[in-house]
Amino acid sequence: MMSTTIFPARYVQGAGALSLLAEEAARLGKCALVILDPVVRDQVMPALAGTAEMTFYPETFGGECCDEEIARVTAAALEHRVSLVVGVGGGKTLDTAKAAAHELQCPVIIVPSLASTDAPCSALSVIYTREGAFKRYLVLPRNPDVVLVDTALIVKAPVRFLVSGMGDALSTWFEAEDCMISKAANMTGRTGGMTAYGLARMCYDTLLAHGVAAMKAARKQEVTPDLEKIVEANTLLSGLGFESGGLSGAHAIHNGLTALAETHHYWHGEKVAIGTLALLMLTERPIQVINEVYAFCEAVGLPTTLAQIGLAKVSDADLMTAAVLSCAEGETIHNAPMKVTPEKVFAALKAADAMGRSRANHQAA
Repeated sequence: MMSTTIFPARYVQGAGALSLLAEEAARLGKCALVILDPVVRDQVMPALAGTAEMTFYPETFGGECCDEEIARVTAAALEHRVSLVVGVGGGKTLDTAKAAAHELQCPVIIVPSLASTDAPCSALSVIYTREGAFKRYLVLPRNPDVVLVDTALIVKAPVRFLVSGMGDALSTWFEAEDCMISKAANMTGRTGGMTAYGLARMCYDTLLAHGVAAMKAARKQEVTPDLEKIVEANTLLSGLGFESGGLSGAHAIHNGLTALAETHHYWHGEKVAIGTLALLMLTERPIQVINEVYAFCEAVGLPTTLAQIGLAKVSDADLMTAAVLSCAEGETIHNAPMKVTPEKVFAALKAADAMGRSRANHQAA
């Protein structure tokens, strides 16, 4: 059997890493369009002063990784005749930068301002509609040329973002394990190698060992060894684990849930956490594993009930709509080592919610 494992070309992490942006960019070109999340624009602008070797053209991100926004920033890049694209911000900003660089056939540097998803390292952009509903995956021919992670920038964000990243990373091992058992393809169309599965497991173990301490450090906006480990787990280990290990039901259920407008106020990783809990039910993981995952979610503040992602009053019909969408043809839920139907996903979501509510009521008693 042929396996394939893919990586970003260069990964740089540490407090103050933004100071290296011009140096890293100059290895790849002479001028760059910088797609900037408006939330961090003022913090990042000093790093865009440029040098004799490097010129930056800032462009504010429009807010959604959709086809229309990708076309807009691509046009700006052509106007400035840039030789590379830099994305600075959250996951949707970064996915837009990757998609635009693909259109332009030029290098891309990714600078996450949050450790809230595993998007930075991947050869993938998730495309949404203008309204924020999942539309499609854009699989790219290569991974980013540089991923530059400034933990001093990341720690300034509200702690909810770091925790959301842990929710995204939490799915990595369980989805990779499903693919390993079923011999399902990863994002390259082939199975992953042992390196990918090992990194996916390392991601989960790192979350359990350092997640709570990192969350506490982030509350104080302190860059600590625990925080550095969790940022790396959320960004690099989870990125490598999902892309080369493979996806399964957690992300497919997330995609189905995005069709429900009530969930749009919640972050990707928060909905993926619910998808992970449902996947554990769907695939009948051992009860000790299920309890371990619920306990972790409760300790760091990830949602364990549908109410915690805006679905306190969700109807069975709407929940079935999400279940049907999660089982659409081509969705990654079919990588699970069992036959999956919308009815089974509906039941798994109900079971995951019931267990979350039961645990919450027990702890409150």
